[in-house]
Amino acid sequence: MKTHLPKVNLDQRKWHVIDAEGVVLGRLAVQVADILRGKNKPVFTPHLDAGDFVVVVNAEKVVLTGKKETKKKYMSYSGWKGGEKYTTVAELRAHHPEMLIHRAVKGMVPKNRLGDVLLTKLKVYKGKEHPHSAQQPATLTPAK
Repeated sequence: MKTHLPKVNLDQRKWHVIDAEGVVLGRLAVQVADILRGKNKPVFTPHLDAGDFVVVVNAEKVVLTGKKETKKKYMSYSGWKGGEKYTTVAELRAHHPEMLIHRAVKGMVPKNRLGDVLLTKLKVYKGKEHPHSAQQPATLTPAK
């Protein structure tokens, strides 16, 4: 008995646009991560990149439930002693709202070389406009 490995055709990758306005961050990140991995396709294979490109617009209008806007903190470490920096969601939203969605999706893809490749297919933008209209992306409705 042989294991069937699907051929992943890079020309058949689709582009999807998701509007993040009023959508809960975690629910959006799950949907984006599934599309990036290709879990919505019948040719899904865990160790292959069979996913599509995802463009997320209106990143600054994503919603967090509870008191996460002020209580949740993101940590970054410089590598030096005492080099820890903590940033709240409100501060991150004010300076780089794209990073909210990027970090949430990064936590939901594999933590290896495959995950790094998958994240290159994620494009997140602040406003309504994006430079990927030439790829004719299909509009997706996010899970509420």
